[in-house]
Amino acid sequence: MGNKRKSKPSRSRRKSKASADQALAFDYVRAWAHPAPPPDASAPDAAADDFLPAQVLRCGGGEVLFELHSHSNHSDGFLSPSALVERAHRNGVKVLALTDHDTMAGIPEAVSAASKFGMRIIPGVEISAIYSPREVAGAGEPVHILAYYGMCGPSRFDELDNMLLNIRDGRYLRAKNILAKLNRLKVQIKWEHVTKIAGEGVAPGRLHVARAMVEAGYVENIRQAFNKYIGDDGPAYSRGSEPFAETVVQLISRTGGISALAHPWALKNPDAVIRALKGAGLNGMEVYRSDGKVDGFFELADKYGLLKLGGSDFHGRGGKDESEIGTVKLAITTLCCFLKMARPIWSSAMKDILLKFAEEPSAANLRKIVKFGRLTNFDGFSPTCTGIDIVDLCLSSWLSYDEMEDVEVEEVRLELAHYAAER
Repeated sequence: MGNKRKSKPSRSRRKSKASADQALAFDYVRAWAHPAPPPDASAPDAAADDFLPAQVLRCGGGEVLFELHSHSNHSDGFLSPSALVERAHRNGVKVLALTDHDTMAGIPEAVSAASKFGMRIIPGVEISAIYSPREVAGAGEPVHILAYYGMCGPSRFDELDNMLLNIRDGRYLRAKNILAKLNRLKVQIKWEHVTKIAGEGVAPGRLHVARAMVEAGYVENIRQAFNKYIGDDGPAYSRGSEPFAETVVQLISRTGGISALAHPWALKNPDAVIRALKGAGLNGMEVYRSDGKVDGFFELADKYGLLKLGGSDFHGRGGKDESEIGTVKLAITTLCCFLKMARPIWSSAMKDILLKFAEEPSAANLRKIVKFGRLTNFDGFSPTCTGIDIVDLCLSSWLSYDEMEDVEVEEVRLELAHYAAER
């Protein structure tokens, strides 16, 4: 008898399987992006701040647009978090990650604004770092790492916040050094001009300096300011107090976040950087821009087993050289892979936050742990509430009704109930 050749699956069967996989991915992503309301949400006396407005609940299918890279005026963006959310909504964005440079201060405002449009906010941050093969202080090249957290935020917020505060403090010194170098190049920019552009309480960055240079007439536009003076290889470039990139990736992992390398095409030696960061626990990297995937980086992501992500890096400055928010349309299968990796990590972080609170329940700590949630009214709640009340309060601030049903927090309820009984 002759050997029978195995017949390859027909093109139609392969297409059918791909379509089925896409349909499953779409259902998974859409269920998360448009969660089901509580059973009584349609009742006349339903709470006014239900997560999704009625018009959103009635809508049918369609694409689920995620924007995973955006900036507000809490760092170097031009729009407030509320205005950014509204613009994203107008452009069809359903899920927005606010990833300001080295701060998460704009997240609460973004969450509040998003609730009006039935959008989800992913609390994020773009962390400035340095990659140095031997971790030599003052050497290496700048690297930006995106961190994505669940609605509860980082599980050890103080640890992350201390790093971000140190980076922001370094930005003040860096901006002054840049101005001193510009001054030696006969480009006279006043410190007060830069801080006025940055805004009260915002650590000044290079974009703020560039805007001051444009307004003072030394350059025609922001791109020219970077190319001629303050870019990474420019004569007025200066470093701040950025941590090593591996340290940043490890901290993101430790605090319950998903890490992704931002705009790797800007790096001089991307393969070496990606290899080192993958060893530190990097989860993904940007490979998509508004003009499509960037040659070579899709393959690098495959090589190191990283999520393939992307976003517009929207700042709101306008002009033909900036992508509009929501113009990077990630495939539904890509979004599904992202969420399937992220959600168990976010859920674990949520449990860690609640267990930490159970060790020291207080009104101050309660406000701290729901700072990124939708709830702002704490009337009637105190540290001596029952464990069930406290846990439900936190979960309702972070999650939709159907997600609350899936979270394993019985251990936390018992801890808090025990604390309340002792009081």
